[in-house]
Formats: sequence, structure tokens, C-alpha cells
Amino acid sequence: MARALMLQGTASHVGKSILTAALCRIFHQQGLRVAPFKAQNMALNAAVTPDGREIGRAQALQALAAGVESSADMNPILLKPKGGTLSQVVVLGRPVGDMPWGEYSGRFRAEALDVVRGALTRLLERYELVVIEGAGSPAEVNLKSHDLANMATARLAGAPVLLVADIERGGVFASVTGTLDLLEPEERARVKGVLINKFRGDAALFEAGARWLEERTGLPVLGVIPFLPDLGLDEEDSLGLPPARRAALDIAVIRMPHISNFTDFDPLTSEPEVGLRYVDRPEALDYPDAVILPGTKNTVEDLRWLYARGLAGAVDWLARAGVPVVGICGGYQMLGHEVRDESGVESAAGVTPGLALLPVVTSFEPEKETTRSSGTALGTPVEGYEIHMGKSSYLHGAEPFATLGGGRWDGAIQGELWGTYLHGIFDNGAFRRRWLNRLRERRGLPPLPEDGPAIEPREAALNRLADHVRRHLAMDRLQEILEATPGEAHP
Repeated sequence: MARALMLQGTASHVGKSILTAALCRIFHQQGLRVAPFKAQNMALNAAVTPDGREIGRAQALQALAAGVESSADMNPILLKPKGGTLSQVVVLGRPVGDMPWGEYSGRFRAEALDVVRGALTRLLERYELVVIEGAGSPAEVNLKSHDLANMATARLAGAPVLLVADIERGGVFASVTGTLDLLEPEERARVKGVLINKFRGDAALFEAGARWLEERTGLPVLGVIPFLPDLGLDEEDSLGLPPARRAALDIAVIRMPHISNFTDFDPLTSEPEVGLRYVDRPEALDYPDAVILPGTKNTVEDLRWLYARGLAGAVDWLARAGVPVVGICGGYQMLGHEVRDESGVESAAGVTPGLALLPVVTSFEPEKETTRSSGTALGTPVEGYEIHMGKSSYLHGAEPFATLGGGRWDGAIQGELWGTYLHGIFDNGAFRRRWLNRLRERRGLPPLPEDGPAIEPREAALNRLADHVRRHLAMDRLQEILEATPGEAHP
């Protein structure tokens, strides 16, 4: 049975996902067969595995860091919030229905725990090391009896736990000691070290703080990881939306209430002279070089929000003024003439008018499409993945945006206005450069070479991340912790 190592946090967004990816890449570079795992993930950023299963985007990135194909076992339970306490529940990559929190944490919990146990067991049998990411904090006393993703998983895996704290937000001493004090003795015994993340400034200034933590907790501070700017790796949820960045090319992404898979646009920020910003008010839209309507977990609600917010009119005006407008997945559906949900798959709205900028109509169906696809778009090879409930049909005069395998058409295009169901479309270097060069030409800027960089941005970022963490983490002490763990799961 493989060994396991778990990262838990003092709070959400302390950097567990990124540090898990870093450790996956570090151990992969050491020659180990390593896999990531997160028992339960609540996120709207998703990815599709090679066999058409849906998992959290963070686990797909961690699999890439580990040098392995992603699988549903790496994220057996995915919760996709739909508003209020309701979430779509995805089990081993397939949606099983919408559940309020009370039903999921009550009636469904035993079934979910069995799913988690099975997925984790399969990974431990196939790999030499499983690096596990927790969720939020293990010390949420009102949720601990329902929590699958923290100490329950650590027990199943027989894993030592590293506690990650974010010093950037302040209160790091209270967050570390308070978290440990709220754990049960058996849980506290599993914690073998502390990681201080996102440190800014002179690390020598924290030496006294590290000594205090070690004396107060009896645990080693295994690393003080400096903040790494402009990393360009996928964030798990909208807490990680990047700040606005102005540059020669100004690309505005509409920040919808249920925005999903905004990581689609991370590769754009790796390109020279590209500024990306997220806007949620018409007055903030200004006159950009391009507007993107991103994916969304609730197309109908977010489309109605666009109208109520005044953004629908602003986007329509820009499109008719010649500004390129792009729609990805739900954003593509919004660009059509109508979104029909007469069976109540996503909402009770029935038929909702779209922006009528592309000659398509979308009808929602109960069956979700989750697949990887490849083909050509803008005359370049592309590949990506699809995650959507609706199916779009063409009206008179429509021209498909992409031709996929088997002669299947995807999306629609009219001049500089286009939409597609392909998430990850901008990961394709030649396509990304070709589209940006069309924007650059409109600006009077010289074109970029379409062969792009020698290494894809995420691979380069993962290598940079691994080098950075390795320099600031006591790898020898971490190895001792792993070797002292028997590697026996406790089902």
C-alpha cells in the first residue's frame, strides 16, 4: 500500500491547492509515481478526465504536476454550488442530482464516505505516494461531524498531516494554535508539521515567530514559503480571481455571479502586452479590445443578471461597434437568440432571450455533456473539454466556429464575434497567438510568432513553483515524516 501525505489548512484559500501541486511536481521529479487526491471539493472550476468524467480543476492541475492522467478517483465528490444551500452533486465524475446541504450532509453522507474510501483505496494501490488536499479547515466545530475531506480522509489514508497557514492575511499565530487546540487528541497527533505560506519581506524577520510556534505547539515549522507573484496556475474558486492588469491589449471578462472555469483565461496573462480584468458593472467595462463572457454554473440566472445589471446592453453596444466578443460555454449560450429550459433542468424561467449576437438557440437537457474534444478553429489545431447541460442548434446563416473529430461542429462565428463549448481553448498556443494577433492588428501592434513559447505556460509555472517550494521547504525533515509513517490505511 502506498504512503500518503495530507495538507490541511487553517482556513480556505491559504494555498493548499497550489502547495499540493508543488509537492506532486517535486515528488514526480524525484521519480516517484505520485497522485493527488481531494475527497470532496466545492468549486465551479472543473475539468474533464480522459474518460469523460468531471473533477475539480485543481485536481486536474495537480495530476498534471504529478505527470499522470487525471481520473475521477482523484476527486470522487465534487459539489457545484447553484445558489443558497443547493449544489449539484457529482460522484465519480457523474452528476447524481441537486441537493441542499442538509440532505447531502445527512442522508447522503454514508454513501459519500463509501465512495471516498473506494477511490482512495484504488489510488493507494496504484501509486507510490498520494498527496492529499484538505478542504477549508479541519477545526470547523459546527461541521466536523459531517466533514469528509479533512481528518476523516487522513484516517482512511493513514496519512500524516501538514498544517498550512496564510501569513499574508495576518493572525497566523492565532490561526495555527487555535486550529490545533480545536482538534481532538487523535486528530492533533496526526499533525506532524506546520507550513507558513505567502510570506512577504525578509524571512529572517520571522525566525523568532517560527521558534515561538515550535515551542508553543511542539511541531516543526517545515517551511516559510515566500509569496510567488504572477504564478499563472489555476485557482480553485473565485476567491482566486486575479487582480486587474492593464497593458497594450485590454481584455475584459464579465464576472458573473456563478462564474465557472475562469482558469480558461490564465494562459492569456502569460502573453506579452495582454491585460486581463474582471468586470461586473457597465461603467467598468469601458472600451476594451475584446470582451469575454465566461462559463457559468447557471446560464439562465446569470443571463437575467446581465440584463438587470445593464451589462447585456453594454456588451451588445460594444459588439455592434465592432469590438470582438467571445463566449465560452455558458457565455456562448448567452450570445444566442434564446436559452430554453422548458423542462426546468436549470431553472423555472422557461424561455429566456439571449443577446442575439450569434444565430443559435440553446435548449437544456437533463444529460450533462462531459468530454474531451479536438479539431480545428481559426485554421489552427485545438483541443479542450466540454462540460454543459444545454445543446445549441444553428439558425439560418450560422457558421460553425470549430470542426471537431468525427466532423462534428462546435460553436458559431460571425467576424470577430464567436462562441464555443470548448473549455481550455486558450491553452492551445497557436490558436491563442492567432486570436491575439487579430486583436493586435486592430491596435496597430506587430504580430507575435504563432509557434508560441517552447514550453506551455502551465508546465513552466509548475516547474517554477516546484523549484520555489523546494528551496524553502525542509525536504529532509519531510522525508523523515513520510518514512516514519507505516503507510497503512484504516478503512
